[in-house]
Amino acid sequence: MNEHSSWHPQPTSLLTDHYELTMLQAALRAGTASRRSVFEVFSRRLPHGRRYGVLAGVGRVLEGLEQFRFTDEQLRFLRDTRVVDAATVAYLENFRFTGQIRGYAEGETYFPHSPLLSVESSFAEACVLETYILSVLNFDSAVASAASRMVGAAGDRPCIEMGSRRAHEQAAVAAARAAVVAGFESTSNLEAGFRYGVRTVGTAAHSFTLLHDSEEQAFRAQLDALGVSTTLLVDTYDVERAVRLAVEIAGPDLGGVRLDSGDLVTQAASVRALLDKLGNPNTRITVTSDLDEYAIAALRAAPVDSYGVGTRLVTGSGAPTSSMVYKLVSREGVSGTMEPVAKASSGKASVGGEKHALRRRNPQGVATHEIVGVSHTPQDDGDDRPLLVDYVTGGELREGFTGPAGVRRARERHAASVAELPRAARRLSEGEPVIPTVIEPGTAH
Repeated sequence: MNEHSSWHPQPTSLLTDHYELTMLQAALRAGTASRRSVFEVFSRRLPHGRRYGVLAGVGRVLEGLEQFRFTDEQLRFLRDTRVVDAATVAYLENFRFTGQIRGYAEGETYFPHSPLLSVESSFAEACVLETYILSVLNFDSAVASAASRMVGAAGDRPCIEMGSRRAHEQAAVAAARAAVVAGFESTSNLEAGFRYGVRTVGTAAHSFTLLHDSEEQAFRAQLDALGVSTTLLVDTYDVERAVRLAVEIAGPDLGGVRLDSGDLVTQAASVRALLDKLGNPNTRITVTSDLDEYAIAALRAAPVDSYGVGTRLVTGSGAPTSSMVYKLVSREGVSGTMEPVAKASSGKASVGGEKHALRRRNPQGVATHEIVGVSHTPQDDGDDRPLLVDYVTGGELREGFTGPAGVRRARERHAASVAELPRAARRLSEGEPVIPTVIEPGTAH
């Protein structure tokens, strides 16, 4: 893994909405900007029919937090376009987050009203982070949630992320990272490999075959450059002819063949039979072509060795956002003590008070409930698992949550988290969250 890449992220401070800074300006004028505040990220519901969600992107949020500074050029833009007044620009000149951030471990499964991330600081500091935090977590978690379902459908067969050309160039990097967190084995995206040390793979497209005067010339060129362990794309023209040609040229040690079109179930079966007949039982079959979790499940009985997934993965497989929100749940009152606050809007009500959470498990270690305590820590009955970890304390980021190390840690957390869910979590049929969320109210203030 590339632990010490020279990649340097760009400033993240303007990856935000206009009204975050106008709220800041108004709070500075009112004298309330310095009030201690607690904001929480949560989702009121999972995407329709989903049984669990997967939190991803925390490492990217923390990386971006370190770059959340306002440059002279950015401040000039804010001043010249009159987004905010001179006093607000002066405040932003030396902006640095000095508060606390804690939340679920990246890679953790979550459910409705899980308190995924808590930001405690002055109102000013927490307010300006809202849009950046939500934009990262909503996208990355949507991809990871879809990826987790695909990995579950694939069983012990590896999944390869290859959706870069179907997404914004930076979203493609984030999607590759999120997919690996959720169990994908590799990605085609080189920038993701550079930044996060994930394994990258790739061979050739149809254009490479079409470039040459014959399929044989194309295969020979690829084998000469990449070695006999490479994977040859065999559906540019006639699949059976291409497989026979590939074996004739490469011999029994040919690494793999890839199918990218047609009836993949039928084709995989016929190609497997042909490879075995030709003396290539160890040549692997990779399938691609607009796969999602349902297509992967349909291929379970087919002799497929790995799956390449693109469009459906980077778009969340029908759920392109996680619908997470960032709400103020507690703030400093005039007396100096923290007071719970909540939104009461119809259909969008929130629960006031700082949250604590644990995963209730039975004696066999299987999760049974998500327990959320309001203004208190739920009591552990002996088999439960606390869910919150500290990420930032006094503005200082704890080590191990960013870069390649953060991806490895999140990937391990995800595997363990899914393993403790009831078996119904892996069902692809529509259903309710696989475990209920129980909110334990706090004591009255």
